Formats: sequence, C-alpha cells, structure tokens
Amino acid sequence: MNIHVTGRQVEITPALRDYVVSKLNRITQRFDQIVDITVTLSVEKLEHKAEALARVPGNDIFVEADSTDMYVSIDNLVDKLDRQLVRRKEKNENQRTNTVQGTPDQGYLNQ
Repeated sequence: MNIHVTGRQVEITPALRDYVVSKLNRITQRFDQIVDITVTLSVEKLEHKAEALARVPGNDIFVEADSTDMYVSIDNLVDKLDRQLVRRKEKNENQRTNTVQGTPDQGYLNQ
C-alpha cells in the first residue's frame, strides 16, 4: 500500500510527512483492501486544508478537512476517512449476508 503526500502552496517537511504516514498507518492496519492513498495538503489564507483520495476496489473514497492548524486538519481528515471506510466495510458485509439469507434452505429443497 502506497501513501503519497503532496503539498499545494505549502512545503511538506519530513515531520509533516511522518505525521501523515503515522496517522494513516492506523487505518491501513484495519482495512486491508486499500490500494493507495493520496493526501494533498494546502494553505489558503488562514485556512489549512487536507484532502485524501483512498483507492479501494469499487468506488474511490474522497474526504477533506480544514481548520486553522494543519495538524488538526490532518487529524480530522483521518477520522473522516476512518468513518467512511467503516461505512463501506459494513455496507459490503450487509450485502453479503443479505444474499446468503436469500438462498433456500436444503430441507426446503428436499420436500
């Protein structure tokens, strides 16, 4: 799994890159279907913005967060991405259990 960190009008320092990677490692340990994550950090006036695009099988997940501090934006971004991935995982599990519940029972076929 690859994590790409880029910056728009902001320099990505090694400390900032390490912070993003350490936060996203928590997510990648819980969800093994993530192909890669692209994180874009930007600064517009006093607003620090963090965006992430997570590539997973099916539809990609895009989340964004902004605040007055870049580290807070990254924390909010990771929380939002975690919630989206949990929602995606639960949706996939519900679809699988619904198809299993819809199959006829063996005893029903023998009658």
